Amino acid sequence: MPSDLLRGTLEMMVLQVLSDGPLHGYAIGRRIQEQSREALSIEQGSLYPALYRLEAAGWIRSRWGRNPESRRKARIYRLTAAGRTRLQDDVRGWNAFVAAVSRVVPSE
Repeated sequence: MPSDLLRGTLEMMVLQVLSDGPLHGYAIGRRIQEQSREALSIEQGSLYPALYRLEAAGWIRSRWGRNPESRRKARIYRLTAAGRTRLQDDVRGWNAFVAAVSRVVPSE
C-alpha cells in the first residue's frame, strides 16, 4: 500500500485495534499487520508519533504496565469514550470514501 494512503488511515486503524482492548505499542503494530494478512507493516517511526497525537487529542490514554508476553515494563494504550466516538465517525467517513472511489475505479 502506498505510504501516503497508509498515513491517512493509520490513526483510524490504531483506534480500531484498541476498540478490542488495551495493548502496548508493539502489539498494536503487530495486530494491524496480522489483521491485514501481512499486507501492512507499521514502522515504529510512524506508529509512536500517531499514538502521541491520539493521546494528545484525548482519543486514547496510556499507563505504564507489563507486557503480558515478556513481563517487561511497557506503555499500555486504551481507547477512551471520545476515541470510540471518533472511531465511529472515521469509519463512516472511510466507508463513504471507499464507496465513492469504487464507483470511479473498478475493482479487479
